[in-house]
Amino acid sequence: MAAKPEVTGFYDPRTGSIQYVVADPATRKCAIIDPVLDYDEKSAATATRHADAMLQFIADKGYEVEWILDTHPHADHFTAAAYLKAKTGAPTAIGEKVTEVQKLWKGYYNWTDFPADGSQWDKLFAEGERFKVGEIDARVMFSPGHTLASITYVIGDAAFVHDTLFMPDSGTARADFPGGSAKILWSSIQDILALPDETRLFTGHDYQPGGRAPKWESSVAEQKARNIHMAVHKSEADFVAAREARDKTLPMPKLILHALQINTNAGRLPEPEDNGRRYLKIPMNLLEGAAWDE
Repeated sequence: MAAKPEVTGFYDPRTGSIQYVVADPATRKCAIIDPVLDYDEKSAATATRHADAMLQFIADKGYEVEWILDTHPHADHFTAAAYLKAKTGAPTAIGEKVTEVQKLWKGYYNWTDFPADGSQWDKLFAEGERFKVGEIDARVMFSPGHTLASITYVIGDAAFVHDTLFMPDSGTARADFPGGSAKILWSSIQDILALPDETRLFTGHDYQPGGRAPKWESSVAEQKARNIHMAVHKSEADFVAAREARDKTLPMPKLILHALQINTNAGRLPEPEDNGRRYLKIPMNLLEGAAWDE
């Protein structure tokens, strides 16, 4: 039987994101997964409310942070990895394919001097690499399709699948971002659904279909039986056709061009210019063909 970490989710209603604190109850060691740095796109203001709430929770529980983990460079929120590293001293980590995402977006942002080598993180995980949270065995599964760099963290009996599967009533993640592929996403989901049926699956987003309360935990068995995409589209060809048709109707996340320049830099904000201000850089007409919000 796999060890059972304590998993606590923190929901961000602004972005529909869930952040996690994953702890070994025996040692009180923990990992933070996919933390959110608050950002208001209207005022371009940042804040640390969500990250600070997690730090307070960790202090109240008497946990010690061992890892700050991201599953991929997010398109809909800023990562708080750099802030949390400064606060805790814990190492940051992401999958090694992040360098492919960096190379892609380095060109989009015309960053001539940007190091697209993953050196912004303390650790780049390879496919199948093993580590520990406290005394609980953990490993990395490469789960591309949503992005080139997406990974799943399997920690004891819990798998953090982020943007591959959503809750069963919400289906699967889009695959039309630069570097995405519905065909590759299908393969990644098959690998996740090959985990033991009792494996707890924790998703990175929930958009509350029908107005229900936020949810983020399911199981492999539930996903196989009830996921509105995977239980219906039984072949790769059917899934790819349905996923690509659906993606054509979706507008881009409102923060994608904001977030990728932060998240490909491990959560570091742009350096202040000579007037002391930080500036984001938005490439115009890069994502042509995406649906518009009406």
